[in-house]
Amino acid sequence: MADPMRIRAQASGDKATVRVLMSHEMETGQRKDSAGKTIPAWFIQEVTAAHNGKTVMTAQWGPSVAKNPFLQFNVKGAKAGDKITISWKDNRGDTRSDEATVS
Repeated sequence: MADPMRIRAQASGDKATVRVLMSHEMETGQRKDSAGKTIPAWFIQEVTAAHNGKTVMTAQWGPSVAKNPFLQFNVKGAKAGDKITISWKDNRGDTRSDEATVS
């Protein structure tokens, strides 16, 4: 996966809203190609979010999540200037990690 995630983190009061757009094909393993062969499954299995290095969220995903998934969540105690890191691992062992600064 060469494409970076698009991460936006905006502080509001004592929390920050984090929005993430991940670039991933997310194949279920149930579709067939033009030759009739099954396209192998390829999907994000685990997503982790960290606030200044401390894990604040972990999600387990399966093959039914849409292509280029969007994730939104809130982080209590986050303020402008803090770092939010999002990481994922897919069922082929590929990983991606990107970081954003809370604005």
